[in-house]
Amino acid sequence: MVYYFTSNVVSPAAYIYVGKDKFENEDLIKYGLEQDVWFHVDNLSSAHVYLRLRDGESWESIPEKLLEDCAQLTKANSIEGNKKDNITVIYTPWSNLMKDGSMATGQVSFHNNKMVRKVFVRQRENPIVNRLNKTRVEKFPDLMAEKEEHLKKKRREERKISDQKKAQEKKEKKEREQLKWQKDHAYDDLFSEENMLQSSNQDRDADFLDDFM
Repeated sequence: MVYYFTSNVVSPAAYIYVGKDKFENEDLIKYGLEQDVWFHVDNLSSAHVYLRLRDGESWESIPEKLLEDCAQLTKANSIEGNKKDNITVIYTPWSNLMKDGSMATGQVSFHNNKMVRKVFVRQRENPIVNRLNKTRVEKFPDLMAEKEEHLKKKRREERKISDQKKAQEKKEKKEREQLKWQKDHAYDDLFSEENMLQSSNQDRDADFLDDFM
């Protein structure tokens, strides 16, 4: 089971999701998407909380209010962290999560520690947590199928962009070739046999100079 929350502190609304337990966390780690941002209480056990960004949004510029929602929800879903004040929540892109066979269920590390950021949470803010909990929806998603569909859509979009680029390059190449041909043949009419004969004095009538007298 996965819990889905809606944060309305931004427009359009943002979606946050949380695994019910460490086994759901394993699937979330495995089938996350590139636009997902992972949140966890630092040095304490907690749920894995994910923020799904929209296309074009950056994990490095999450709005402050939305970041606070994610941090408060992460704290609230930590048995130990929820009872403490002055905790730290860490976050990083899903793509930076590292998992290998030696790790316990639900445990992760990072490919690049420099891509891990921290949010200080002084205390639990009940108005924020209560607001988010009112939006909670429980679902049993097929995460693997969702990811496969996402990747198919991404490949279709990339193929469309590639086809458009090729068509534009073909058009530009044709235009360059036409311009080159026009430049190379700009004086063809001037040097045609008929025009050359007209401009030559050979075979002219002896009185043709009278026109200039």
